[in-house]
Amino acid sequence: MAQEVADESLNASGNILELIDNVFSRLVAAMAEVLFFSLGGIPLIVLWLIGGAVFFTLRMSFVNIRAFKHAIYVVAGHYDDPNEEGELTHFQALSAALSATVGLGNIAGVAIAVQAGGPGAVFWMTLAGLFGMTSKFVECTLAQKYRTVYADGRIAGGPMYYLSQGLAQRGLEPLGKILAVLFAILCIGGSLGGGNMFQANQSFSAISDFVPLPNWLYGLLLATLVALVIIGGIRRIGSVAAAIVPSMCLVYVLAALWIILTNISEVPSAFATIISGAFTPEAVEGGFIGVLIQGVRRAVFSNEAGIGSAAIAHAAARTEEPVREGIVALLEPFIDTVVVCNMTALVVVITGVYQDLERTGVDLTAAAFGTVIGWFPVLLSLAVFLFAFSTMISWSYYGERAWTYLFGDQQTQIYRVIFVLCVFVGAVVNLGSVLDFSDMMLLTMAFPNMLGGFILSNEVATDLRDYLDRLQRGVMPIYK
Repeated sequence: MAQEVADESLNASGNILELIDNVFSRLVAAMAEVLFFSLGGIPLIVLWLIGGAVFFTLRMSFVNIRAFKHAIYVVAGHYDDPNEEGELTHFQALSAALSATVGLGNIAGVAIAVQAGGPGAVFWMTLAGLFGMTSKFVECTLAQKYRTVYADGRIAGGPMYYLSQGLAQRGLEPLGKILAVLFAILCIGGSLGGGNMFQANQSFSAISDFVPLPNWLYGLLLATLVALVIIGGIRRIGSVAAAIVPSMCLVYVLAALWIILTNISEVPSAFATIISGAFTPEAVEGGFIGVLIQGVRRAVFSNEAGIGSAAIAHAAARTEEPVREGIVALLEPFIDTVVVCNMTALVVVITGVYQDLERTGVDLTAAAFGTVIGWFPVLLSLAVFLFAFSTMISWSYYGERAWTYLFGDQQTQIYRVIFVLCVFVGAVVNLGSVLDFSDMMLLTMAFPNMLGGFILSNEVATDLRDYLDRLQRGVMPIYK
């Protein structure tokens, strides 16, 4: 009798999880028809991101190259004035933003891109990352310039503020308010999708290979851990991220380097496969256009350049030089996409695992590492969990700032409850629906954000010229 009751309970729970999955999948499919509108076979949002990144790079005279060395000095703390207003150092702001970008997009996202678009997708992913450095510079400079500092020292900043305030100063107040509200709504969606459910989904996929937990139990445990951290706000998030992100990156990068160096003779042919696949793709759905789309989508999902999310974290940095924080931010797409994503791609291509159609996402990457370092998939599972966890806590802050902009400080507990519930949902629904929902929310954030960036680009370019002029004249104080 007891066994029958237990079986009925399991069947009931299984039916509930299946219902959640079905409802979520249908909702995502309906949204995709509207938000992924295409022109000539290319989603409009992909054209928007590519065109915007190229425009910003030309308008800022390739600041992504000219200011690269200076960015490293700033992150090292040479220009950190302890008396400046803000909640985070330059390094903590970079770490908090990287904790939301360096993660499963680099591990699972690259594998998905290579499997769906072929090795050539990596070429377009890298190119999108290089141009995206300037998009990140523009949005984070504006976030610093138009941030709000409260009497208690708290900082409010991000696209919501520079869209509303910056456009108002140019006589476009109604448009600015509309774009700010639209961005805030999409940012909340992005925090629940790519910043939450995708992380829960893929971290469970990695952990379940070694720890026999049902997805619903894993979802409950992860939701509890996330809830404990996000109550602490951006200061706790910044300190946790600064501790976790460098160590996670180091372990992952060292393992990738080991595989690449032990197969160094195969690296030239791997690059040749990537480059040839970028222009002459074979057996890839959609041909050249399909490869291009996969590369750009996965690049933006990984480094978030152009969507404005990182600007929320960089707005809280301690500095009175908005351009300086923008220069720090341009390092993110380079670290995230040009370095880490390419390492993952080389491992996947060198080992040939990307041709395994039975695996996908993080499982594919784990299999690639496992072919050379037999025990590494266990360590990778731990790294995936930590990557996912750090991404979640950073994105919870982004979503909360957007929620506060719309509803005020008194309603943040409602958002936190929704965020924690979505951790559970992400763990129990299928990857395809989670990935599509995450892409839609993250990519569409670029519409209002980059439109505002286009309108305000002249003042950013003027501020950049002034900053670099003062830097070259040696009038900026150095503190260490």
